[in-house]
Amino acid sequence: MTERKGTAKVDFIKKIEKEVQQKWDEEKVFEADAASGGESKNKYFVTFPYPYMNGRLHLGHTFSLSKCEFAVGYQRLKGKHCLFPFGLHCTGMPIKACADKLKRELELYGCPPQFPDEEEEEETPVKKEAEEIVIKDKAKGKKSKAAAKSGGAKFQWDIMRSLGLSDEEIVQFAEAEYWLGYFPPLAVQDMKSMGVKVDWRRSFITTDVNPFYDSFVRWQFESLKERKKIKFGKRYTIYSPKDGQPCMDHDRQTGEGVGPQEYTLIKMKMVEPFPSKLSGLKGRAIYLVAATLRPETMFGQTNCWVRPDMKYIAFETANGDIFISTRRSARNMSYQGFTKENGVVPSVMELFGEDILGCALSAPLTSYKIIYALPMLTIKEDKGTGVVTSVPSDAPDDIAALRDLKKKQALREKYGIKDEMVLPFEPVPIIEIPGYGNLSAPQVCDELKIQSQNDREKLAEAKEMVYLKGFYEGIMLVDGYKGQKVQDVKKPIQKKMVDNGEALIYMEPEKQVMSRSADECVVALCDQWYLDYGDKNWKEAASNSLKSLETFCDETRKNFEATLAWLQEHACSRTYGLGTRLPWDEQWLIESLSDSTIYMAYYTVAHLLQGGVLNGQAPSPLGIKPEQMTKEVWNYIFFKNSPMPTSTIPKQSLQKLRQEFEYWYPVDVRVSGKDLVPNHLSYYLYNHVAMWPEDSGKWPVAVRANGHLLLNSEKMSKSTGNFLTLSEAVNKFSADGMRLALADAGDTVEDANFVEAMADAGILRLYTWVEWVKEMIANQDSLRSGPANTFNDRVFASEMNAGIIKTDQHYEKMMFKEALKAGFFEFQAAKDKYRELAIEGMHKDLVFQFIENQTLLLAPICPHLCEYTWSLLGKTGSLMKASWPVSGPVDEILIRSSQYLMETAHDLRLRLKGYMAPAKGKKGDNKPQQKPSHCTTYVAKNYPPWQHTTLTLLRKHYKANNGQLPENKVIASELGALPELKKYMKRLMPFVAMIKENLEKNGARVLDLELEFDERAVLLENIVYLTNSLELDQIDVIFASEADDKVKEECCPGKPYSVFRSEPGVSVFLVNPQPANGYFSSKIDVRQGDTKDSIIRRLMKVERAIKDLQRVKLMRYEDPVLGPRRVPVLGKEEQGKKAISEKSIFHIDLNAKKVHIADNGLKVDIGDTLVYLVQ
Repeated sequence: MTERKGTAKVDFIKKIEKEVQQKWDEEKVFEADAASGGESKNKYFVTFPYPYMNGRLHLGHTFSLSKCEFAVGYQRLKGKHCLFPFGLHCTGMPIKACADKLKRELELYGCPPQFPDEEEEEETPVKKEAEEIVIKDKAKGKKSKAAAKSGGAKFQWDIMRSLGLSDEEIVQFAEAEYWLGYFPPLAVQDMKSMGVKVDWRRSFITTDVNPFYDSFVRWQFESLKERKKIKFGKRYTIYSPKDGQPCMDHDRQTGEGVGPQEYTLIKMKMVEPFPSKLSGLKGRAIYLVAATLRPETMFGQTNCWVRPDMKYIAFETANGDIFISTRRSARNMSYQGFTKENGVVPSVMELFGEDILGCALSAPLTSYKIIYALPMLTIKEDKGTGVVTSVPSDAPDDIAALRDLKKKQALREKYGIKDEMVLPFEPVPIIEIPGYGNLSAPQVCDELKIQSQNDREKLAEAKEMVYLKGFYEGIMLVDGYKGQKVQDVKKPIQKKMVDNGEALIYMEPEKQVMSRSADECVVALCDQWYLDYGDKNWKEAASNSLKSLETFCDETRKNFEATLAWLQEHACSRTYGLGTRLPWDEQWLIESLSDSTIYMAYYTVAHLLQGGVLNGQAPSPLGIKPEQMTKEVWNYIFFKNSPMPTSTIPKQSLQKLRQEFEYWYPVDVRVSGKDLVPNHLSYYLYNHVAMWPEDSGKWPVAVRANGHLLLNSEKMSKSTGNFLTLSEAVNKFSADGMRLALADAGDTVEDANFVEAMADAGILRLYTWVEWVKEMIANQDSLRSGPANTFNDRVFASEMNAGIIKTDQHYEKMMFKEALKAGFFEFQAAKDKYRELAIEGMHKDLVFQFIENQTLLLAPICPHLCEYTWSLLGKTGSLMKASWPVSGPVDEILIRSSQYLMETAHDLRLRLKGYMAPAKGKKGDNKPQQKPSHCTTYVAKNYPPWQHTTLTLLRKHYKANNGQLPENKVIASELGALPELKKYMKRLMPFVAMIKENLEKNGARVLDLELEFDERAVLLENIVYLTNSLELDQIDVIFASEADDKVKEECCPGKPYSVFRSEPGVSVFLVNPQPANGYFSSKIDVRQGDTKDSIIRRLMKVERAIKDLQRVKLMRYEDPVLGPRRVPVLGKEEQGKKAISEKSIFHIDLNAKKVHIADNGLKVDIGDTLVYLVQ
């Protein structure tokens, strides 16, 4: 980004912001209490997922919460009673993990730590994986928020230093509790600096540090358990062995949104004699185990694959069998009950793939009695077990590798593979796929001309073609399942193999997951408490709540639908981290995605319990103690049918708590990043329908999801330096400058873009706007008064009203980029156009109406400067209590006629430029034309006959085809059949193309045979503007019907035709005798028929300091010969001169180069000099 030249403008805005924020603070403008009587018809309650308190808030947080902020600003103006509360999240692992990491570093390296120069990376590098085709129906978040947050720092101490903390401060962060007191107040401070409309009395932090919130979460979980929503048992879950507990999304360094992937583990029994490496295990049951996603294809096995250079282990299972797989997959299996001791892999020996090549195997379901382990060089270590089943009939990789071995004897010899292990084995037809036959993989490989297993790109394409079509359209050919669809038999075939002891269920993470303690996670079968989101009735209720939920865009709704379809059990308990303990089993903590589902209800009463003290450890405003908040008390507050509890809390206080909840609930809109749809936001729906099953009036009303925020078109990352915290952004751009750029960054679920250059340009716009307002207030007496009824007055009033309506619609849909465009950029453009066109001067009433409207339209986005402008206008009371502007009538035809005027002016400039261009001819003969003085503009009431006929035909088709025109060839043939159009054939289709293009832009009125307004009247009303802007002396507007045939052909309604010319003149001097006023003597041409006004207008083009025609007095010398030679007397500038009247007409004699004026029958020679005085 280019360096700024200075910060005066941004400093000016920041000074205003501080003063305005102080005013709001003193007036407690954003503190909102329930209206008496409990009526909640006119309230607006908006929330944002509380951010995690392990650092400062950054621009990504700010972008999402700005949507809440703008919505509240708008709804306040619309008369709603608004509440925007803001909590701060501390539950979960990250804070504890960081504190413990610091503690370890201090123990290992001293204080302050002396880190070794060369240290192995603490974090395991994340390997990039080739995407596998997995057939499933899940919509999951793909981005990890934890990624790239540490800015490349390896040690926690360095990360803390990067936050600008001193060594003395960092030491204190080794205790998790210190974080809870450090970052939350900074978050509040940063948000206050951007001027958010938050009721800070309702803010709180989570975890058992806050006794009131802790009590609330315990009540929620007791209620869910009573309603049988929480269950206990062994469940597959992503698990961190190092942390000794499940690793939920918010606890991950990478792999957010990744869940367990189910495989069928195929047991292929090794047939004796064993390879020499395994000879010591003679008599034991040894299995090569392969993880497959396609158990239904096992009927077609011809061999199995191992990688010769890969390390495998043989380990003992719980029943004494020996399994051979990679160590990574064995580690996963050890957490799923495969081994005697959980998490312990009893390794019998390590071996390489080449040690088991050629071994004979007995595999389930295949028609071959014995198959062999053969070499494949492309097996990956990070997926599956390292042993791969081979089904060449339906897997392109398998047929390619098998063909390689069959074709290449040298390859067989290299790995000691005998011919009988390969050559007799042919693909077995097991599935019929429409279009690909019963041997789909060989057919597709032949079609794509795949030569070997090294044709990676073609093989990927082949897999894409075969796998998905095979799963959804394939029909089984094997006995027992013949004629059935593949997708219908997958589970029954898996179950049959598992029941027969030929296979097992095996799980591993879909992709690599790293915990925040830098541990590669596994899938473990854990004892845990879980929320049963897979429960059919609960899922159905959540889906019902989605039907009435406003999602603002289809993509968000589809994301919700997909999530609700696949969502199953969610582990809600863990043993490590911060949070609330499970009330009935206190060894467990409630994890961070589970204590954050209905806390919006807590906002409604938090101010009465905590009074703005974040940790809830100060006296309650109602004098309530945390221990008084029993289950019965919470029930009474939140369930309207619950009876008044027996409690030491006064009845009046209980009623007040209930009244607050009943007034504010439900949440009118919750704003969040789209990555929370597959987890938090779906749990939000589930838990609301669980807690208020019979009261749908408490269910969420709307969810507004947004995309991620890019900074200067790149992903935000500390490591690249492309990163801004909220406080840095406010300091750099001011609050309103940042807010303007955030609104302009984007509205949809696609990624938005905060551009620093745009933020700087926004600051300039805002500053210029405020300065213009001050200028108008200072010079209001010079603005025009009287009736505001000129053409441009009426256009400006209509454009303002249209702008108000359009901006209102965008704010209502939470489309803030569009609201900013309509309510600021386009609104300002309308004012600029008015200022340019209103030659007679802008009207005072319209100017101040505009300032007031602009202030109100921009207020939700830039409230500080708007509050300041509001006070400049002399308004009493805060802008925060003002109302949305009322729009008057909109004259669309008038607005279009003004648009026509602008287009005509633009067209005239282009034609003038063309007229002035040197004629294309011989070299040296290309002198530019003399600047014209006059222009005749022809306007047509009707189209030329050939265009009229064409339009009539197009109108007929348009009406007959419900607003559609036929293809060009149809139109061309119909027009060609009309004899009167024969000579226009070359011009017909370009005309049709132009009409079609305009039809798309402007709608059916393009086909009208006449304009909806009087073209000539519009041009004549703005003739002064047109002549001035083109620097001409005169423009005549006449009807084309009075012109020759060429003009008639060129001219049609809405498209005037102009002809320029130069009128001859006689030069005279115009002198100004007034002292020290900056006006000069000028030489101008006087033309036949000129008047006083036309001479002054010509003078104004030279003397641009003269703005008002009425202030200029034009005079002639009484003695045209001696008068100019006399020295003017100070204070007697008019002596010896006579004023030229309005009625005077100038006449010229070109031959004699003389000018005289005629007035009331008198004819007077003026000589070669005139005098002008500016009053």
